[in-house]
Amino acid sequence: MELVIHALKEKLSDEQISTNETIRELHSKDETHHQTSLPDIVVFPKSTEEVSHIMKVAQEFKTPITPFGVGSSLEGHVIPYENGITVDFSLMNQILEIKESDLLVKVQPGVTREQLNQELKKYGLFFTVDPGANATIGGMAATNASGTTTVKYGVMRDQVRDMEVVLADGSVIHTGSLAAKSASGYHLNGLFIGSEGTLGCFTELTLQVHGIPEHIAAARATFPTINNAIESVTSILQAGIPIARVEFVDEASIIQINKFSETDYPIKPTLFMEFHGNEAGLQEDVEFTKEIMAHHGCEDFLSETNNAARNQLWDARHNLAYAYVHDYVGKKMMLTDVAVPISELANAVIYTRKELDKLGIPGGIVGHVGDGNFHTIVMIDMDNAEEVEKATQFNENVVLYALERGGTCTGEHGVGIGKKAYQRKEHGAALDIMIQIKTVLDPNNLLNPNKIIDVE
Repeated sequence: MELVIHALKEKLSDEQISTNETIRELHSKDETHHQTSLPDIVVFPKSTEEVSHIMKVAQEFKTPITPFGVGSSLEGHVIPYENGITVDFSLMNQILEIKESDLLVKVQPGVTREQLNQELKKYGLFFTVDPGANATIGGMAATNASGTTTVKYGVMRDQVRDMEVVLADGSVIHTGSLAAKSASGYHLNGLFIGSEGTLGCFTELTLQVHGIPEHIAAARATFPTINNAIESVTSILQAGIPIARVEFVDEASIIQINKFSETDYPIKPTLFMEFHGNEAGLQEDVEFTKEIMAHHGCEDFLSETNNAARNQLWDARHNLAYAYVHDYVGKKMMLTDVAVPISELANAVIYTRKELDKLGIPGGIVGHVGDGNFHTIVMIDMDNAEEVEKATQFNENVVLYALERGGTCTGEHGVGIGKKAYQRKEHGAALDIMIQIKTVLDPNNLLNPNKIIDVE
């Protein structure tokens, strides 16, 4: 590695290159149970030119490259199993341009979601994608992140107009334009978003943003059964109500929320909702939703327009994963992340809850049920081989259930290493096309190797 470090120093300062054990340890893991692995070197570029130089050095010395945002990924994306160089984008965290008239913003990849929205607020704008974690924009694009607002505004892929990407050989390309639509050429935005650092490193992203809604209302509804709750969501969507968020939380997870957030929500299958719009229209949407839910056995419906009350509701939901981690010290979190057609959602959640009950391992189900995506949080003792095996089999059962019903093995967390085993079953012969694309753009297999797909 001495030769690699020497070559890196042609463009990077000593402070931008680290072989410190603690720094390497911080870049050896993400937020879940996946096995850790240390990079040999961590670099902190400040510009596209420096990223290009890092890529050229990696090619010269055949050294693997792993991009890193804040380490909030959930399927091992940022863990450098082949060691090599981790590229930490935390110093590339500038908001470069806000074009409020075009509802566009240009950022560097290390800008975080909360940082961006804090700045956009001055212009009456906001960035819609909300995965919960304060992830970097580059990381969110790399995994095609989504989250609680997807049902109204769409996923990360829907928000990106253009990206500056440094390819494996150090060359730099742009993938789109500032136009709202284009019929020109292949859809490179769609190709690179969700590629998890396996095809290139993002150095600039131009994003679509939205006006902050005139009025926002939140609501919480409880139901006697999971089926009642999920079926009510299906009816809301079929009725065309423009709901901005609709999150399902099962009873086990409500218990964790009450403990961690010091709330006293009823321990029942629960929906957390949010509505965006003008005052009159929003009130109608809330009332119509309440009527529909009453037909599905809703036992309690509470709406909130007060800002503090709304924030408490969503803070409780966003902190759920941490609520489990906090309560089960010494255990690691395994997350499932399947998505199914809306018509299959109720049965999928019920099946998953039954399978989880069989495990005898703590866990709960939450989901962005407006788009058919749900998660199971399973708290496992990584030193207990039997428990790890049971949890792994449970995860596989849930994935296979989803795939057999036209769903996907990952709705938003990405493939990484955790869902790599299911790519052939989900994509069939199309996986061979993906392998060919990877081989053309990264012939030496140095960019986040062995993530998403295996390449010889």
